[in-house]
Amino acid sequence: MRRLTRAPNAAIAQIWADLLCEAGYPATVQRQFLSSVAGELPPDQCLPEIWLRHDEHHAAARALLDELARVPQRRWQCPQCGEQIEGGFEQCWACGALMPSLSNS
Repeated sequence: MRRLTRAPNAAIAQIWADLLCEAGYPATVQRQFLSSVAGELPPDQCLPEIWLRHDEHHAAARALLDELARVPQRRWQCPQCGEQIEGGFEQCWACGALMPSLSNS
């Protein structure tokens, strides 16, 4: 087994591990319960870690996580109020209107 990376929290760690497993790189989350001792141990030592079952998957798994980090964020302008919406939002946070492609469905 080989450590691939640390994750900012347990939820992200599990998502990354699941994506790696789906891509054919068996991975597990380790240290997911250490956040409760942060302060007793240095905080950076309490982050959850992603471990790969097979060392030979390291380069490909690292490339997959790097690719996920570069996914472009969606950006659209609300047709009702003109607000600029970024990220994964499908509804305007200012007026509640749906993203144009969803409202035409």
